[in-house]
Amino acid sequence: MVSYHWGVDSSKSVTRELYNSILSTYGKPEFWGRSLTGVEGVTEGVTKEELELLHSNGIKLLPIYSDFRRAIGESHAKVVAMNATYQAKRLGLKKGTMIFVHLAKALPIDSAWIKGFVDYMYNTDYKPGFYVDPTEGDFSNSYCEAASQSDRVAKQAVLWSAAPDEGVSTVTEAPEFNPAGPPCEANVWAWQYGHDTGNLKINTNLIDNRVLQMLS
Repeated sequence: MVSYHWGVDSSKSVTRELYNSILSTYGKPEFWGRSLTGVEGVTEGVTKEELELLHSNGIKLLPIYSDFRRAIGESHAKVVAMNATYQAKRLGLKKGTMIFVHLAKALPIDSAWIKGFVDYMYNTDYKPGFYVDPTEGDFSNSYCEAASQSDRVAKQAVLWSAAPDEGVSTVTEAPEFNPAGPPCEANVWAWQYGHDTGNLKINTNLIDNRVLQMLS
């Protein structure tokens, strides 16, 4: 039987103050999504100090990589995958950890990029994930095309869906797991169901137990 786990993600660094605020307001997350690198005006990069804080409280890191502006072509995908895995190794993330590349809905995305990313990740110590809104933009059509051409894409890639937005909630009030996905078979095993809560600036998520096992 599939079980689901509650957690958060944030563009801001995890401080003791933020952690305590989340704990008292929403409950204890089992994982925390953070970017592997800083992107100016978008997100702060996770630090080893943050990892120590999370791990000391029994919380896993859900790694995100978003330091790119397009997703076109196999060669570009491999550069992004190379950079993402380098950052994961720099932080000491364990073998088998899933890295979610953020394919924002405004990005141009093609099937060659998706296939190239999965193919490169297959020969690394890490697993391929896509953090996407499957209801808007280029992702869904490009993903379905790539999956129809590549069994590796269809079986290896995991999707973290940002839709629909049901609103931020506490751990005890989380909705039933029901993320949107592309119009083809896909491993939609993670759902960002609540977006950007006021002053705390965090999102709330549910993930499949299989994803939890692939976090650091």
